[in-house]
Amino acid sequence: MVWAFIRSTFLILPALLFVTAVATSIAVTMSYLSSRGRTHHKLARIWALWILRLSGVRVEVQGQDNVPPGGNFVFAANHRSFYDIPAVLPYVNAQFRFLAKKSLFYWPFIGNYLRSAGHLPVHYDNARESLKTMSAAARKIQEHGISILLFPEAGRTLGQMDPFKDGAAYIAIKAGVPIVPIGILGAGEILPIHGRVIRPGPVTIRIGKPIPTIDLTLGDRTKLTQTLYQRVCELCDIPSFPGTKQDNLAAVSGQVVR
Repeated sequence: MVWAFIRSTFLILPALLFVTAVATSIAVTMSYLSSRGRTHHKLARIWALWILRLSGVRVEVQGQDNVPPGGNFVFAANHRSFYDIPAVLPYVNAQFRFLAKKSLFYWPFIGNYLRSAGHLPVHYDNARESLKTMSAAARKIQEHGISILLFPEAGRTLGQMDPFKDGAAYIAIKAGVPIVPIGILGAGEILPIHGRVIRPGPVTIRIGKPIPTIDLTLGDRTKLTQTLYQRVCELCDIPSFPGTKQDNLAAVSGQVVR
């Protein structure tokens, strides 16, 4: 336990901060040459591979063939750890942008990178601003030919999975593109939500089959969200609890990270 803390604090973390600072500086500089974020995305993939390697994280990917090359999608994944982001970046075969918490855009370096790369801030505490972001994401898909990736739980979860918000369904229906469910297993053991020690280990990414939205209207988004939630639960090998966040936490209380 002591060695794990020393290794994480004095070896892994400084290396991660250094790699992140270098990558962010390069990305911000490159923003003057490339304004659409495609070069940033390539750089982010390289950054993610270094983060995984330095942390001792081994990634297994299943279902990559479910994402046809050249298509536009909304990707929706469960979220238990910061490591979900570097885990999915190199292995989802599409040019995509994240929907990230607005607070991250105020972080030094990170905020500059997020803005220059074309990622979008989400205002979870302001319904009107959140709706504007969802509409902007749909326009970005249509106008720039890219995809969007978001975590419909609206933040990392303590339990196995919280109920999904309707944002992913709203964007996919409005943009007229399929939703691709993604299950991420193991990242919560690498670094849980309140954890301070990075533990090497395996992460499995399961990419499900796209859920079509072509014949749906915005009035169908709640039903689509329920279908998406069930698909991600299946990919994560966990029960699909239809109840509230509190119900979900109670149902998986034996596996909640304290």
